[in-house]
Amino acid sequence: MTQTDTPLPQITDSHCHLDFPDFEGELDEVIARAARAGVARMVTICTKLKNIPQVQAIAETYPNVFFAGGTHPMSAADEPLATVDELVALASHPKFVGIGETGLDYHYTADSADVQQESLRIHCAAAHETGLPLIIHARAADEDMARILAEEHANGAFSCVMHCFSSGPELARAALNLGFYLSMSGIAAFPKSQEVRDIFAAAPVDRILVETDSPYLAPPPHRGKRNEPGYTVHTARVGAELYGMDYADFARQTEANFERLFAKVAQYKAAA
Repeated sequence: MTQTDTPLPQITDSHCHLDFPDFEGELDEVIARAARAGVARMVTICTKLKNIPQVQAIAETYPNVFFAGGTHPMSAADEPLATVDELVALASHPKFVGIGETGLDYHYTADSADVQQESLRIHCAAAHETGLPLIIHARAADEDMARILAEEHANGAFSCVMHCFSSGPELARAALNLGFYLSMSGIAAFPKSQEVRDIFAAAPVDRILVETDSPYLAPPPHRGKRNEPGYTVHTARVGAELYGMDYADFARQTEANFERLFAKVAQYKAAA
């Protein structure tokens, strides 16, 4: 087999926002570019439950797109609190594969810390009840985040990914000790993000996912431009370097990690 005949390693963008206006009218091209780059699947995340119909429609339109939903912490004070029953009901859809994103963000919205914490606990309960992974956004709230996740996990175990991880090493250790996963975004590829890379390098490679968080946080060489799922490969190449692995081996590892955490995606593929 020649170099050009070698199959492209396949990876998954575990967190993107395809319903955002940045992609309006371009989804066919964006998803096709991702496939050409080796990004075989993606999970598009709903950040406000009132937008579930649009996000669900995207997942139903594209065979390789799955979806998750919850209330983003920065919207927690402005949106009706989700209920456990509402979130559990969403899980009946065959392509609904995760609870969130939820979490805590005290960088921009510290004034709503109380309602963010209440919302987070509701999402934790739904993750426990459904068996679907919790998708966590954490910014400038490491201590409260570690405490609440530990308390809620003790109340009823659930799986979880710390999406777009860029917090401190203490929160990383707390999450890993609970059996959770860390997801590597374009931030890990930024030249000034050595501390973030060090945290990932110290984590077990079987707990790592990759993502874009597109349309935000495009990795080099696209930094400053709109991010899109196909750019996951640039972050994954940085991950391969961190672990001293061939890109194809790192891709296989992150795919195995993704399918272990997002088991519903693997089951859907098997049933298709």
